[in-house]
Amino acid sequence: MYNTRGQVNRDLHEGLQRVSEVVGDGYRPKSVVAGFLSAANLRYLAEEEGIHVCQGNIWSQYAVDNGDGEGSICYPYYPSREHFCKPARGKDDFIDCVNLDGWTIDFLCARIPGARTVNGERWRSRQGVGPIETLLDMGTERGLQAMLATTATHFDNGFARNGFAWVTCGWEMSLVEARKIYGYGGRNGMEGLHLWLTEIRKRWPDARLITQGQFGELWRAQFKNNDGINYRFVHRGCGIRASEADKEIRWFMNKDFRLALLRNWKENLPEKVIDFTRYDLPAAEPADPEPGKHSRNWSLLNRINQKGTRPQDQPIPLAGLTEEERALIRSHYPELMEPQ
Repeated sequence: MYNTRGQVNRDLHEGLQRVSEVVGDGYRPKSVVAGFLSAANLRYLAEEEGIHVCQGNIWSQYAVDNGDGEGSICYPYYPSREHFCKPARGKDDFIDCVNLDGWTIDFLCARIPGARTVNGERWRSRQGVGPIETLLDMGTERGLQAMLATTATHFDNGFARNGFAWVTCGWEMSLVEARKIYGYGGRNGMEGLHLWLTEIRKRWPDARLITQGQFGELWRAQFKNNDGINYRFVHRGCGIRASEADKEIRWFMNKDFRLALLRNWKENLPEKVIDFTRYDLPAAEPADPEPGKHSRNWSLLNRINQKGTRPQDQPIPLAGLTEEERALIRSHYPELMEPQ
């Protein structure tokens, strides 16, 4: 985000070359962990470096660290040449590099832009399976509960709906020994990490722990383009911080749009649209930065966004969308348009 695309390509080339030199025996990585990577750089990876998997987006990240990249799909997709958050919608738009999210997070926590304090506790958008916002922040017992609740959303209901499931944490597992970072008072996450992986093996014995490169290549072998993408998720809060116990969120994601519906399930209130991001509209990334003119915000925001940072982001009923918008949703999910 803070360098030219040409320089990023050179960094990728030199970095990959150095990895091969260090490992030896002709080793070549199958993927790159990048955080955010522009469409042009993803295309370079595929066409010039022969790498077809990249952790090139951080789903829902906004007002965290030094980069905003809100607006993508949270499961694998082939990116558009227009914008790394946008799925390709045809051959002319296609980049043959599977774009992966790097941090599986709680869908309800993801609604927060950054973090805020509620009733004396810090509600954080990145709460999920990462140790920083769970084990190191809340301690082993509570942090583990949050991690397992997020995991279960994907390995139970998500697996049943989508035919496969994955949970990922890009690099922060290496921080569980974080005794002196982030002001966590020497708290160690090794116990929680051990318990989390042990419980995964117990509850989901068929789960496999593989690299992102292996996972991306498996997905690429099954999906040749984005036409078959139809991801669905249902998540009820676990009651820990921003994962409010009375809330239920449903997500629908495909190559044309992503849609999130939120309701209070305990009071059986009607759902409202909190996110409707269209991918059938033109999109553009920021230009290469010039001195003093850098942009941290590479988000793809259009109709309604879950973070609620703009006046237009107020939750509305499905009936509050335009007829054109409802027709687009109906083309994928006619059941959502039936009278309730």
